[in-house]
Amino acid sequence: MLVTSSPPSVQTIVHGIEARYQHAKTLKATFFESYSESGGRRVAESGTVYFSHPGRMRWEYESPTTKLFLVDGTNAWFYIPADHTASRAKVKESSDWRTPIALLAGKADLNALCQQIELFDPATAKSKDEKPLSVGDYVLRCVPRGESQKNDLQSVYLEVTTKYYLVRVVIHETGEVQTEFRFGNWEENIPIPEVKFHFQQPPGVSVVDQGDLSGGIQ
Repeated sequence: MLVTSSPPSVQTIVHGIEARYQHAKTLKATFFESYSESGGRRVAESGTVYFSHPGRMRWEYESPTTKLFLVDGTNAWFYIPADHTASRAKVKESSDWRTPIALLAGKADLNALCQQIELFDPATAKSKDEKPLSVGDYVLRCVPRGESQKNDLQSVYLEVTTKYYLVRVVIHETGEVQTEFRFGNWEENIPIPEVKFHFQQPPGVSVVDQGDLSGGIQ
């Protein structure tokens, strides 16, 4: 007779994620990212991401285009070498969809980001995007708090292995906008040069403040 064990409680999974990531001083992983609007064609990218506590992360996109998204603890930077322009925004003002993943940099916790957290049953999945990547994974569904909902964030799915390694994050926004991250090859507490978390303005590259842009639009 086959005996299957019931999944752990939501709080057990939440504590497992926090213990896995928020207590690590540095983290490194490979990532695959895809983005789609209104069920249209997916745009896929991949690269390497670094995290350093507290509140710093660096996303190095390697394919299909080289670009950089960096949070130094104060500012969020976005730089595409081919454009010769970098944008800068205060972290608190940044509406970038990577900010929910700031919890990996020890800057937030799930209970602070979510007004409700529930264990998602794959049997109720309406699409393949909601199904786990592999047998034995747990999926949490986060209903964001009010401030995030004002920024069009509707729900966040977090998928972890039985050892609480994060393998996928799916972010749903209004307008049928979906962003998915898949992570692999996690490394913890490894030496990462300090310079990785500081934006160095290349010669000939101008910096535009997003606050200045929004002020001009109003």
